[in-house]
Amino acid sequence: MDKQQTLALLNHPDVETRLANLARLLAEEAAPPTPRPQFANNHIHTFYSFSPYSPAAAVWFAREAGLQTAGIMDHDSIAGGMEFRRAGKLAGIGVTCGMELRVSFQGTGLETRKLNNPDQAGIAYMAVHSIPPERHGAFQQAIEPYRQARNRRNRQMVDNINRLYGHLGIQVDFDRDVLPISHWAEGGSITERHLMWAVAQQLLTLSQGQDLAAFLEERLNIPVSPKQRAQLAEKGPYLSYDLLGILKSHMIAPIYVPATDECMSLSQLVALCKKNDALLCYPYLGDVVESVTGDKKAEQFEDSYLDSLFQVLEQAGVGYITYMPSRNTDQQIQRLRALCLRHGMGEISGEDVNSPSQSFICQKLAEPGFSHLVDAAWALVRREARD
Repeated sequence: MDKQQTLALLNHPDVETRLANLARLLAEEAAPPTPRPQFANNHIHTFYSFSPYSPAAAVWFAREAGLQTAGIMDHDSIAGGMEFRRAGKLAGIGVTCGMELRVSFQGTGLETRKLNNPDQAGIAYMAVHSIPPERHGAFQQAIEPYRQARNRRNRQMVDNINRLYGHLGIQVDFDRDVLPISHWAEGGSITERHLMWAVAQQLLTLSQGQDLAAFLEERLNIPVSPKQRAQLAEKGPYLSYDLLGILKSHMIAPIYVPATDECMSLSQLVALCKKNDALLCYPYLGDVVESVTGDKKAEQFEDSYLDSLFQVLEQAGVGYITYMPSRNTDQQIQRLRALCLRHGMGEISGEDVNSPSQSFICQKLAEPGFSHLVDAAWALVRREARD
């Protein structure tokens, strides 16, 4: 059974059917995957934000990669958390559940700084790790007004897409083209990736019979690197995701509407995490030279004011830093770890997974200097274990 066939079973619209199919696949398995205990991943997106994977599918493919522990991390949603936990129990791997939110740094002195968010200064992505299972519902309820506010902004950005690119034949209808590719009705979120996916599908139709890279460069004035050109020319099974990465890097800025009322303040999120016994983390991005995922331009982020950022985070009550070792230089990581030690902050890691071509494995974790991040993953699993 190939990956597409497995996904069809594990991405069934009904959660109970997904889990039943997972149980069947496990029972029919000739032999379990070889465990790779030197690795862990706490940052796997599911289709409750944007991903090719349901929570059940994410667990299956994490286990297939050899992971013995895995973590769900969706934008503005913990709706997939219980399915992820049940899938982990079926598959016999440790699981941890969290969510990712954008937060306003207004009033911190860093309002004008580009934090870890390429789209908007003064707004940071924050990772909420290890939400206790009995608090999933409370967390989902607490963020509901922000989820609704984000969708109002999404509709405005669709209007901008049509206004700017309608003359090329691009006409996106939010209810027809965006809502159906999300899991909004079940508590999921709709992100800029959903909007770009809708555009990508129309571009694939409009460019039929043409060189797709040339179409992007000549019609949309989007630069295409040699690596991206090769991916587009290959027209492989993940062409839509390759195109999505290019669009996200270059088309978001022109259509972007600043996020305001959909972002709680840093102090509000600190209080929410304390109330619900969750661990609040700042995800370090660091200055980007070349984007590993292909959806970020070379750009400066926190490195020039990292000391000040740590001071703000410590004073606010943020206790952890998350980072992805494969996406930073050794020098960046050494500096980051020294600051964590100085400010008494814990370290957590996870490789962002939201497309089918991305590996669930971060090879850097096999290096001796990163074994503590695997230990940290298991600490999250134990913290959330209930039976």
